[in-house]
Amino acid sequence: MNSLLAPLKSLSFLGRTPVTLPIKPRPAAPNYRGFHLNDWEQCIGCGTCATICDNQAINMIDIKDLPSDPIKGIKPRRPAIDYGRCCWCALCVDVCPTGSLALSREYVHIGLDLNTFFILPNEKGMHGLGFAKGWAKSSDSDLLDLKRQHMPELKAEERQDSFTEIVQGFDDQTALLEASRCIQCGMCHDACPTNMHAPEYIRAIWAGNMEEAVRQIYRTNPLANICGRVCTHRCETACSIGRRGEPISIRWLKRYAMDKVSSERIKQIAEEGKKTTQSGKKVAIIGSGPAGLTVAYDLARQGHSVTIFEAFDKPGGMMRYGIPEYRLPYDKLDEDIDVICGMGVDIQCNTRIGKDITMAELEKDFDATLIGIGLHGSRSTRVPGTDHPQVYSAIDLLRQISSNEAIELQKRIVVIGGGNVAFDIARSLARLQRKQFGEVNIVVTALEPRDNMLADESEVIESEEEGIQLYTSRGPRQCVRKDDTLTGLETVFCVSIFDEQGRFHPKYDDNDVLCHETDMVVEAIGQSPQLEFIGDALTEKLEWDRRGRPIINAEGKTSEAWLWAAGDVVQGPDVIHAIAAGHRVANSIHQYLS
Repeated sequence: MNSLLAPLKSLSFLGRTPVTLPIKPRPAAPNYRGFHLNDWEQCIGCGTCATICDNQAINMIDIKDLPSDPIKGIKPRRPAIDYGRCCWCALCVDVCPTGSLALSREYVHIGLDLNTFFILPNEKGMHGLGFAKGWAKSSDSDLLDLKRQHMPELKAEERQDSFTEIVQGFDDQTALLEASRCIQCGMCHDACPTNMHAPEYIRAIWAGNMEEAVRQIYRTNPLANICGRVCTHRCETACSIGRRGEPISIRWLKRYAMDKVSSERIKQIAEEGKKTTQSGKKVAIIGSGPAGLTVAYDLARQGHSVTIFEAFDKPGGMMRYGIPEYRLPYDKLDEDIDVICGMGVDIQCNTRIGKDITMAELEKDFDATLIGIGLHGSRSTRVPGTDHPQVYSAIDLLRQISSNEAIELQKRIVVIGGGNVAFDIARSLARLQRKQFGEVNIVVTALEPRDNMLADESEVIESEEEGIQLYTSRGPRQCVRKDDTLTGLETVFCVSIFDEQGRFHPKYDDNDVLCHETDMVVEAIGQSPQLEFIGDALTEKLEWDRRGRPIINAEGKTSEAWLWAAGDVVQGPDVIHAIAAGHRVANSIHQYLS
């Protein structure tokens, strides 16, 4: 009976005076989910909060004058909250990669203007009253996996006398776990010189669709096996997960996807969308490095007839003749090149421009020509004694080793340089030393201090594991001879490398001199182009910069209407930047031919 009459009990309140509680903030629980807070200094504008919001309560708003740096993964925008849609689930807080977003204990807002419920939160809260944080990211609520999966590698004792590839690659479970860490923010896409669709191919890997991953990779990168191994992976520097943890292994995931799909199937995927009719236009490309191969791939897809002229007996340029096989196996390089040849590109090796074919002949026989050569020349320190026959160029030695040519190996070797080339040649020679002499006796002397070296950190660490000695902040002073025999290299401590204006002007402490006993010195301090093939007539016509390289516009076009330049010869050695330049140049040439 009571339950039947209970609803009528409310009638007893009709005659009572209403009591209205004042609408004002009252103390809230420590984990209360009130209005949003956002630390603008920590926020990088990645938009992950907007992506995860099921209610579409968050929009990213561009903010004028905010810092922007795609390479570092910073966008000039901040999240705006629509409290007409927000349900205070706090998923945005739990997924925020930087931890900038939180929910305050503030919960009262009254207004007749609905626009006042749409705000750009900052660290002071809805009304700037400085309410304490309520719900914030914690170890219990963090939705992100901040630790990257371990990449298996050969141990030093397994690799130090072999050119077998060091990195072994992800297995299926490891790749799945690594791909699951990605929050699809797209910062990597903006940082990549080619704007690779990394979030898309990582999502495809997570879904187990390797062919779709390859399809997404080939949207912007025709040299994916190569970049999956030796790319400078600037994308990982911008990865938002790396703000509080370790960035996604974007490069290794690309490698994993490519290794999981057969070469024949990759060829079929790469040919999707290729024009089946020929344009009748002919393009010549000098050099088969990353820029030349990319231009060839793009133009072949557009239906143009492309011929690559390569001076050496195999294609690949500096990728084959400058990168040791333990970093880039040449069968993987060949797989990428086979895809491009499958597009109809003709590669003519052992053909030197200026000797076998002149530039004038290219201008006559082709509708457009690209100079895409690498930096096969070397630079010298020019210190006394470097004219000795036992002083070598790193570039020349790497080419000889890659070609399986015999070199006059010595028991004691000093390498001058602190970049990747210096460590590539040092580690290559160390392998040969161990095979021939049973031990390693190689010293690398770098002008830079240890924490500011140009070489990748992994190269430095692995070289030390392989028995190579490193001396930093030391510049060469002279090669020491006894009669006509090279006996050592004298180095002096480098106090500073640049002057007050940032110009290269090393200063040394002459009281700190070392003599490294050696039978062989290798210089690895820089590379230069070899442009003699252009010839005097064309040299007179072209416009040149101060570095002795052709002046080009943003699309790679020279002052001659039929001639373009791209790759190392223009901007220095870097595979992914050469690919990006190749895309721009290919588009420019296609527009010209059209």
